[in-house]
Amino acid sequence: MNRKGVCYDVGRVMMGGNWRPKFDPKIVHRELGIIKDDLHCNAVRICGLDIDRLMTASEDALSLGLEVWLSPEMWDRSRDETVEYIARAAERAEGLRQRWPGKLVFSVGSELTLFSQGMIEGKNVFDRITRPSFWGEIMAGKHNAPLNEYLWNLSEAARKSFRGSLTYFSLPFEALDWGPFDFFGVDHYRDAQNKESYGRMISKYKASGKPVVIGEFGCCTFRGADLLGANGFMITFGMMEGLLGPNQKFPKMFLDLAHVPPRVDGHYIRDEELQARELVDQLGVLDAAGVEGAFVHTFVVPNSPYRPEPRYDTDMANFSLVKSFPQAETEEEFRRQAIRAAREMIGVDLDPHVLDGFSGPTGEHGVTYPDLPWEPKESFRAVARYYESH
Repeated sequence: MNRKGVCYDVGRVMMGGNWRPKFDPKIVHRELGIIKDDLHCNAVRICGLDIDRLMTASEDALSLGLEVWLSPEMWDRSRDETVEYIARAAERAEGLRQRWPGKLVFSVGSELTLFSQGMIEGKNVFDRITRPSFWGEIMAGKHNAPLNEYLWNLSEAARKSFRGSLTYFSLPFEALDWGPFDFFGVDHYRDAQNKESYGRMISKYKASGKPVVIGEFGCCTFRGADLLGANGFMITFGMMEGLLGPNQKFPKMFLDLAHVPPRVDGHYIRDEELQARELVDQLGVLDAAGVEGAFVHTFVVPNSPYRPEPRYDTDMANFSLVKSFPQAETEEEFRRQAIRAAREMIGVDLDPHVLDGFSGPTGEHGVTYPDLPWEPKESFRAVARYYESH
């Protein structure tokens, strides 16, 4: 594995909610330095919507000696808007590539069947995956023709100004023409259903003739997270299930997944050791499958902080290598996003007071890095050891 990486989110935006509410260039610089020197990465996948944020983080990472896989992502906007956005991002990226030739790879998108309009019916990702017709349309391959056409448009827009390598980070069920791209990119998580076949599935991607790069893989931080893989975040709905009124409910699919992991006295069980074991084991499988590179999802999720009370420990439901501590701006944004998500997904206006349990003291910093509002998990140390020794 030549590219040893981690995903770094500078602010993905879903349904109006920014996953990184506060962008502080000083903290970004510090975190990227830790990614290189302490996590022992030689590459970082930088994801987000705002182009200025993306360029600031990318320039910083490049100056530190990291290879950057730049992933601008505009979700659920029109095709014309998105193509124009990718063109603007590619033009800005070309300036960085010229300063650091051979050190920047540009992605024209990721998982567009789920996160973009026009492939599968639905106004957003949750609307798409909860429609009864979703899996039937996927199995029939209805999404592939419009997706391939879209990717040609996106790659052409990027190529007009960007002269470096291109990729796209696909889903395992997307059948693509990889002609426009230099790398075969795929976001591929392991779970209970594919655990035994995971390595074989990854090895088959080499038939494309392109170097294979895993853009996302990971595991959440609770007992049973290895069973859910990419759906580990669904326990968020299990945590909030009891906050709904008698005639309110989340979609059945969400709750079915949220009920898979074991609970004790109604709460999930935090398990940093399981996350660490899973990531190291998956890295070994990917190495054995001969991938060119892989990016652990993800480094930090400020908007989903750790709390000592397990009923409200939203850090369990994310894939991060560090546990964030609540900060004033993240507390406020968490509340807004929870209310917005409930309205978007189930048409319920949550009483803001039902979220009071998810609030508490703010401003704590870590012990390992006292200048930062987070602390490494066991998975951070495990991945660091693997990357350093391989």
